[in-house]
Amino acid sequence: MTHHANDSTHAIEHLFDRLWQQYTGINPQAAVIHELLSRRGEHVVNDHIALRTFNTPKLGIDALARVFEKHGYERAGTYAFEEKKLDAIHLQHGRFPERFPKVFISELRVQDFSPQFQRIVHKLDEQVSHAQLADDHFVASGRPWQLSQADYEALKAESEYAAWLASLGYMANHFTVSLNHLLTFFELAELNHFLKKNGFVLNHTGGEIKGTPQQLLEQSSTLASETRVDFSDGQRQVPGCFYEFAKRYPQADGRLYQGFIAANADKIFESTNQAVATPECGQEAVA
Repeated sequence: MTHHANDSTHAIEHLFDRLWQQYTGINPQAAVIHELLSRRGEHVVNDHIALRTFNTPKLGIDALARVFEKHGYERAGTYAFEEKKLDAIHLQHGRFPERFPKVFISELRVQDFSPQFQRIVHKLDEQVSHAQLADDHFVASGRPWQLSQADYEALKAESEYAAWLASLGYMANHFTVSLNHLLTFFELAELNHFLKKNGFVLNHTGGEIKGTPQQLLEQSSTLASETRVDFSDGQRQVPGCFYEFAKRYPQADGRLYQGFIAANADKIFESTNQAVATPECGQEAVA
């Protein structure tokens, strides 16, 4: 049993390492912030990652949750975002919830969009094989389909979320610094000030800090910097990934709240919207 547990914890660590390498390749600002915090003597702990998908029978939440559940994660919350037409869950590790980050997985309700939109998504879905899905690293496999710029634009006209997912595919949309584990910052406002002083642009949608101590969770995030993507008919810049920061507050039982707040997450999703994504954060590291 112990041997299996060790195998599983090793597999999860390896998967998160892979997700981090992929994510910082797209979003070099996260590595820079991580390094800035490390230089202050901080040991940066990741609160959670977020993954995006479509709710097709093949690609829905279950397809992405499988690898985490296989290695000891359990479903711990469900969420609905009516305006953005999304459903989501979060998972946390059953045995080591403090040791491993939570995983937030959302899926787009494809049936709630126009017939053209649905046709494009099904065209993407058809390009993914069951063998690809069965690979434990599918969640960090990037984009498994060909996509034209016209299809990208058609998706974006109805959903920024869909355009992001179609252009970048499977990767951590963001990692999240746990403020509770930092030693030199106690409030999110202090950390935000430090980030702005160092030239990073924050997401102001719904206020710089989303959530309140009363809600037991406060969050802020950088804006996604742009990244160059190959389409079937050329290259273009699209919003990439962003870095999030979260402070959790104790519940009545004294333990830190571990869930998510839909109203906060709704605004955090907008960190990758084209209108707010920031080109000046530098993408020199991305080919």
